[in-house]
Amino acid sequence: MVFQLRVTLSGIKGFYRVYKVNGATTLYTLHKQLRADLEFPQDQLIMFKGLDITGAVVGRWGLFDLGAGTADQIPLEKAVKAGVDTFVYFYDVTNKKSVNITVEGEIPGAKVHPDYPQLAEVKGPNPIEFENGYVAFEDLPERQRHLPGEEDDEDFDDEDFDDEEEEEEADEDGEEIYDENE
Repeated sequence: MVFQLRVTLSGIKGFYRVYKVNGATTLYTLHKQLRADLEFPQDQLIMFKGLDITGAVVGRWGLFDLGAGTADQIPLEKAVKAGVDTFVYFYDVTNKKSVNITVEGEIPGAKVHPDYPQLAEVKGPNPIEFENGYVAFEDLPERQRHLPGEEDDEDFDDEDFDDEEEEEEADEDGEEIYDENE
């Protein structure tokens, strides 16, 4: 059984990753693949919070048993059979940094491949870029969507080019220089 998973960031349209994952793959193996592909830190505690279609918590799985088993004991197929529709994958539990993983369903007729989990589709930079201030074009409000060099009538201001006002000059000591001829 092969599942298709979509990894997204809440409120960010400019990012997603689509994976093909063998149902027998453990959540820990999925974690290692996500950590490698998305450049998540390797020294952080992780947790998968499984949610059903209504948003109720089905289970929590981490490096330590949080009551439903550990991430290396739970295959993806078992979590889906338990009712998990979406995971919130905390790649840094301490700082509450997470991505959403939606189970889009089983891929009909797909053969289990030894390279699974496999990255199938990519959009946008890795999540760390969004933390560093990257803004995806799709996430900008309509009025701000223009390419560099394009004029946007709302942003264009004639006062920016007003030649009548001159600024006072200062010398190296920071003292103002006056022109006695004025």
